[in-house]
Amino acid sequence: MPNNEIPASAMSSLAPCATDLLRIKQLEEQISALRKSVICAFNHLLDLKDLNTGVHSTRLAEWGMRVGHELGLEEAQLQNLEVAALLHDIGKVGIPDSILLKPERLGAEEYALMKKHSEYGWAVLRMLPGFERAALDILHHHESFDGKGYPAGLKKNEIPVVSRIVCVIDAFDAMVSSRPYRKGLPYQEAVRRLNVASGTQFDPTVVQSFLSFAKSEMSVVFAAAPGTSLSSAL
Repeated sequence: MPNNEIPASAMSSLAPCATDLLRIKQLEEQISALRKSVICAFNHLLDLKDLNTGVHSTRLAEWGMRVGHELGLEEAQLQNLEVAALLHDIGKVGIPDSILLKPERLGAEEYALMKKHSEYGWAVLRMLPGFERAALDILHHHESFDGKGYPAGLKKNEIPVVSRIVCVIDAFDAMVSSRPYRKGLPYQEAVRRLNVASGTQFDPTVVQSFLSFAKSEMSVVFAAAPGTSLSSAL
């Protein structure tokens, strides 16, 4: 018998049996459930820190997945996008409330500390198996398309596509959402600002994709994440 041939009886013994396949499926389900639990736990942590931050993240996940599908992201990228959108602000748990909730303009030192939140989020999530890629996406969600963002000064396609998506929808939601210390911008003004910064702060392709459906779906998104009224955004 040639060395590279294996008897059929031996091959059948190497094939996984039904019990092994069932165990693999159960493990996969357990891993998936654990991943979802971790995401939910962190999102609740954001709610404890600041309710507006938690519901803001839920809206971003709704919008982000829509943009991701329209841009043809692969399944793995979509999974990371959902995590990055939900947990992009997780690093803000390390920012003092005196800075996070300050109604006035931040001073230079305060702003420098605020900018650390993306690095804090990366530092936390990268420690969790399976969240490494999402952690990098969170790290770079404040990079600018022209390279003038932070923390690494990446530009254009150097910035992960997930980060570019979160950057656009994060900025838009922040503009239209009302806070105890300020009223959200009218929808048309937020759109104008997105368009003005398209190609500098924001990826033009992402902006175009998001604005193609933003107004028509705002009522659905806000209904799914109570905390900001549609009337304050339009």
